[in-house]
Amino acid sequence: MEAVLQTKGLLSLPSKPKIRAFYPIPQGGLRHRFNSLKPKSLEGLSLSSDGFQKVQGFSTKPQLVGQKNRFSPICRAEAAAAAADGFEEKESPKFMGIEVVTLKKIIPLGAMFFCILFNYTILRDTKDVLVVTAKGSSAEIIPFLKTWVNLPMAVGFMLLYTKLANVLSKEALFYTVILPFIAFFGAFGFILYPLSNYFHPTALADNLLNILGPRFLGPIAILRIWSFCLFYVMAELWGSVVISVLFWGFANQITTVDEAKKFYPLFGLGANVALIFSGRTVKYFSNLRKSLGPGVDGWAVSLKAMMSIVVGMGVAICFIYWWVNRNVPLPTRSKKKKEKPNLSTMESLKILASSKYIRDLATLVVAYGISINLVEVTWKSKLKAQFPSPNEYSSFMGDFSTATGIATFTMMLLSQWIFDKYGWGTAAKITPTVLLLTGVGFFSLILFGDPLAPTLAKFGLTPLLAAVYVGAMQNIFSKSAKYSLFDPCKEMAYIPLDEDTKVKGKAAIDVVCNPLGKSGGALIQQFMILSFGSLANSTPYLGGVLLVIVLAWLAAARSLDGQFTALRREEEIEKEMERAAVKIPIVSQDESRNGSITSDSSSLNPTGGDSADASTEPSSPRNL
Repeated sequence: MEAVLQTKGLLSLPSKPKIRAFYPIPQGGLRHRFNSLKPKSLEGLSLSSDGFQKVQGFSTKPQLVGQKNRFSPICRAEAAAAAADGFEEKESPKFMGIEVVTLKKIIPLGAMFFCILFNYTILRDTKDVLVVTAKGSSAEIIPFLKTWVNLPMAVGFMLLYTKLANVLSKEALFYTVILPFIAFFGAFGFILYPLSNYFHPTALADNLLNILGPRFLGPIAILRIWSFCLFYVMAELWGSVVISVLFWGFANQITTVDEAKKFYPLFGLGANVALIFSGRTVKYFSNLRKSLGPGVDGWAVSLKAMMSIVVGMGVAICFIYWWVNRNVPLPTRSKKKKEKPNLSTMESLKILASSKYIRDLATLVVAYGISINLVEVTWKSKLKAQFPSPNEYSSFMGDFSTATGIATFTMMLLSQWIFDKYGWGTAAKITPTVLLLTGVGFFSLILFGDPLAPTLAKFGLTPLLAAVYVGAMQNIFSKSAKYSLFDPCKEMAYIPLDEDTKVKGKAAIDVVCNPLGKSGGALIQQFMILSFGSLANSTPYLGGVLLVIVLAWLAAARSLDGQFTALRREEEIEKEMERAAVKIPIVSQDESRNGSITSDSSSLNPTGGDSADASTEPSSPRNL
């Protein structure tokens, strides 16, 4: 009965004061754990020699419940953990100042990235050799191939990838995606290419060419060498799928933010090292033809060797992925997901049209994509004219890849100095300036090469060979400037924007401008080829289009520089005002009515001291 009344609050029985139980804490044990874990907001807290907390000088030893001083020791769970693990938190083992756990992630990721990019360089050089130097084809096939074959297959692949991601685990998804690539490249080198003469519809393509005329050489060549075009698409997808989706998705899965900030830039430098070595590899195997006897298909031998390396590197990638999943623990992640705007094309266009800042930034992205495509295809057509043999063409591309890696590595080391000394505006204008100067030289050698022939002959050059070298320099310097300066400038331009404009503007540029820049150049070239009959006939007009686009690019960069600088100044002014506001003391109305802070502090003094003693404390609980 008494229990029932007591439960309903009708009867109050006297009870013995309850004493809280605490784990015994040796001197220094809990203090070590507390001082290593306490946030900055608790800097005033400390532990005394007997292991208990002090708040602004007041002891918090355990008291009986009901007594005046009700401060309790902090973190009884911490005390239990300290007792359980031997009272001291063990430090992670380190090697050369880096935690071993981190090294178990970064070293395999670096090796994996090297293998992927080594393969990509070989595949990128080989795909151009196959489709450009094939009989009945030329560089005119590239714009049609990118628009009507590569783009639809990329969209289809991503739809399939999305479906598979919903039903497979991450590890199974990785193997399901990468193994078909490895199998295809191995089969192409040893089966598809040697037997290509048996299943390529050469007769049908010749009949169509006679009916439609030479201006349709590019589209008909896709049918004529369909297996080579399939290799071209698979090589392109290796860059976008295996690098962007598989590798970076896996790297972001197993690394923390602090590790990413420290080691991701090193991956960029390592990528260029892979470019240098793979370029030398392509060069070596392309020159095997010189040591082979007559009647031997030298390019088939070189292709088998290079595809064998691609398959070997692919197996190494799978092994590294398997090892990391078995031996490296995954970091804990927050369950909360950030909202990313899913904008339609029309919504993206509205955002682009409403902001001058975003329009200028979009102009930079589109102009780069169009410019590099206009020059690259024209350059590859001249490259085939100078090096018609697949082995010669591939050997030159090996040198080109090595030079690109060296130039990009150097520019990445210089980029920080350029940003510090000359600022964002100069860095943003370097890439279009390089394209403009080298573009003028390249198209001038093509259009006005004959009058320059005697002068070039003194240096052992023909106008065609000089155009090939100048075009190679343009591609090398423009790509190195793009990776080291253009991409950082583009990402930095988003920083001073407000959060809403930053998120929506970036999404709009990703939805509209990136695809427009990549396909815009191809569409312009297709229109020119179909209108003027060939790529050679349309070269003067392509040079004029390039000049207009690069000038618009420079104007947008100049306009964006002014807006970017103004936004940065506003941001700095706001920060200064915030710092100034923090220094202004604020006294609440209660304090102004009830008296000084000193008297208020004395009333909160648990020890019962006078106000003079209380005023000697660093700050009062109210101030805290």
